Amino acid sequence: MPRTSLRLNHFTESVIRRMTRVANAHGAVNLSQGFPDFDPPEALLQAAEKAARQGPHQYAVTWGAANFRAALARKQSRFSGLPIDPDEHIVVTCGSTEAMMVAMMTVCDPGDKVIVFSPFYENYVADAILSGAEPIYVALRPPDFAFDPAELKRAFAQGAKALILCNPSNPSGKVFTREELLCIAELAEASDAFVITDEVYEHILYAPGEHVHFAALPGMFQRTLTCSSLSKTYSITGWRLGHLIAAPEVILAARKVHDFLTVGAAAPLQEAAVTALELPDCYYGELQAVYAEKRDAFLGFLDAAGLSYTRPDGAYYVMVDMSEFHCADDVAFAEWLARTVGVAGVPGSSFFREPVNHLIRFHFAKRLETLRDAGERLLSLREKASGLTWP
Repeated sequence: MPRTSLRLNHFTESVIRRMTRVANAHGAVNLSQGFPDFDPPEALLQAAEKAARQGPHQYAVTWGAANFRAALARKQSRFSGLPIDPDEHIVVTCGSTEAMMVAMMTVCDPGDKVIVFSPFYENYVADAILSGAEPIYVALRPPDFAFDPAELKRAFAQGAKALILCNPSNPSGKVFTREELLCIAELAEASDAFVITDEVYEHILYAPGEHVHFAALPGMFQRTLTCSSLSKTYSITGWRLGHLIAAPEVILAARKVHDFLTVGAAAPLQEAAVTALELPDCYYGELQAVYAEKRDAFLGFLDAAGLSYTRPDGAYYVMVDMSEFHCADDVAFAEWLARTVGVAGVPGSSFFREPVNHLIRFHFAKRLETLRDAGERLLSLREKASGLTWP
């Protein structure tokens, strides 16, 4: 039979979603794939029930239902300070996963170069390769995951067409400072490059962290493609409602890409989700308080287990140092952890360009009782690993 595409040789299947299957196979607490085990807001559930009965049940406008785009524009304008126009600045997508792919295919031609910070969410490299672009990696160095401005300048000097920025960051939990973002903005402008941002965790922050919308920085709206979704903010990862916000010229191009990728997001879910977008500002403050409690609880369990980690400033992930267990294969260690200890995480090597194999990423978007269960299981980690010789 004919061979499949050679570009597929340059990345693997999703390690994150593979670890969910491993967790399910062994009955482990799934702290790998970042989805909650609690319900969305009650008002949103009621709106979904109504939409299921009353519709709409046919195609919405390809780039998003008018009322959904209007509600989204009002909400994003309120938080970013930008005058977002629902007709000129928005494409509604099937999750931020599609938004990122649409953004990449909109701005990149085959052979273009794209800067990716390492560690990175695994989709970014696959998105670049599928778009025919070449990733250029710039390291984010622990413990604060800062970048070297000189290294970033050299990356732009290689002719980068775009840079991908995840803020707050998955997997590290880093929140970029305004000074760091201004540095990126200056280099992007000097190189006439786009910046593609993934801001899906914009409302999940921990004091004193502050989310700065990159597109709202001076002069950046025209060269920024902002990708996000409703998945994390409203605990509806399965609804697959994302969006891309950009300047009108970019949106006109992005609509064409989106149209031929997926046609459009689910019409009844867009109808229901208007309710979420119209929630009062106090909802977002309560969301941060809830996640701060979850973070502090889970980090407390890690402390009790004697495990080292980098404290996240945003998002709901924590990178845990497992180097004391002397396993050179973090994939094998993550699978052993799920099978033997009963807690599933993601091997850190799937997020790094560098040879990093001593980290496991856990997420804490779970009920407190679920986190407690995971924490109690992790207390047995050191004992179960004692005397174990890795192949």
